[in-house]
Amino acid sequence: MRPRKGLGDLPGGLAGRVVALRADMNVPMRGVEVADDARIRRTVPTIRRLVARGARVAVLSHLGRPGGKPVSGLSLAPVASRLSALLDAGPGDGGAAPGGGGAELRFVPHAAGEPLAAAVAQLRNGNVLVAENTRFLPGEAANFRSLGAEWAGWADHFVTDAFGAAHRAHASTDALPRAIRAKGGEAVAGLLVERELALLGRAVHDPRRPFLAVMGGAKTSGKIDAIDALLERGATVLVGGAMAHAFFRAIGLETGASLVEESAVGTAGRLLEKAGPRLALPVDCRVAAQVAPGARIRVAPRTEVSGDETIGDIGPATAALYGARLREAGTAVWNGPMGAFETDGFDRGTTEVAQAVAAAAARGASVIVAGGETAAAAEFAGVAGRVAHVSTGGGATLEFLAGNELPGLAALSVRASCGERSA
Repeated sequence: MRPRKGLGDLPGGLAGRVVALRADMNVPMRGVEVADDARIRRTVPTIRRLVARGARVAVLSHLGRPGGKPVSGLSLAPVASRLSALLDAGPGDGGAAPGGGGAELRFVPHAAGEPLAAAVAQLRNGNVLVAENTRFLPGEAANFRSLGAEWAGWADHFVTDAFGAAHRAHASTDALPRAIRAKGGEAVAGLLVERELALLGRAVHDPRRPFLAVMGGAKTSGKIDAIDALLERGATVLVGGAMAHAFFRAIGLETGASLVEESAVGTAGRLLEKAGPRLALPVDCRVAAQVAPGARIRVAPRTEVSGDETIGDIGPATAALYGARLREAGTAVWNGPMGAFETDGFDRGTTEVAQAVAAAAARGASVIVAGGETAAAAEFAGVAGRVAHVSTGGGATLEFLAGNELPGLAALSVRASCGERSA
């Protein structure tokens, strides 16, 4: 993919111009309160940069999966309030913050239509507006060109800081930036996306060796392409979590009552044949009658899981083996927990691997933690602040690592090479 433009490529005179900012504020909620504002905080630098240049910033984002209709528990109103506090921009009703430089932030309970357009028209230079959840609109997930064109009708330029949604061809990630470009505006990457691309690009194209990938979580099929691409680039892949069970089945091992993605067993076998010793599987597991608090857990070699047991975590020998490999890593990508870490007794494998990942970063390895569940695991283990980069993307990161083009990036303006005009 040719290099895409960034914030520095926006025209110099942004004062009075409306910038549609596609953010990823799909954050965990606890009732009507934001439970974790990490994704909101990550886009604040881009907003501050635009505000400082006098732009009128209209923020679009999704939250959850409301299915194209309004759902009261998925309103972005609490997110807007939290963003307002982080920007020190005062209350979300448009009030100016004391000491906040006169900036204002307003939440608009509409994702499209004349009420939103009117609110954008009333924005003053250097102020911010947050629109309602874009997924309340049926045209968002369907990537309606008409919806993108409607938003582009009130915007001069487009900025994306939504790397976590870049693998989705939705109206706000694809149709909107294309409509902005069609009318002569720029569609560029924000600071968050630029950083993601720089760090992930280095891991993909010029990793420091040895190159390790720790792949876990429940679903195997969604990660097959990424594993295959990582192997092609010379990485050693360490497999854990429920996705390991498909590989166990591929080599004829008993998995008992464990979760197994049956459709992935054949592909897992082919990957094992292709990778040889560069694809490592757990050598032992923590098993119980069921994965539940208070369960009676035993450690079993992977060859000794009985038919009525459930695998809930990697075992201590596997954690030690993976930790030793990580101690040698020059680059490490971690995606997916090693077990059901939210359940007492099945959290040890994930915690030990997380600590090994953090220790690798402390020794100077380039470490990338990818995916929301993995970020939560890193937080749980207390190492999130000790790794080089916690990516905001889950599926987007895997698609990028697999070498696939992301629609939300393909829609952006292209940086011109020597002798070329920009597109």
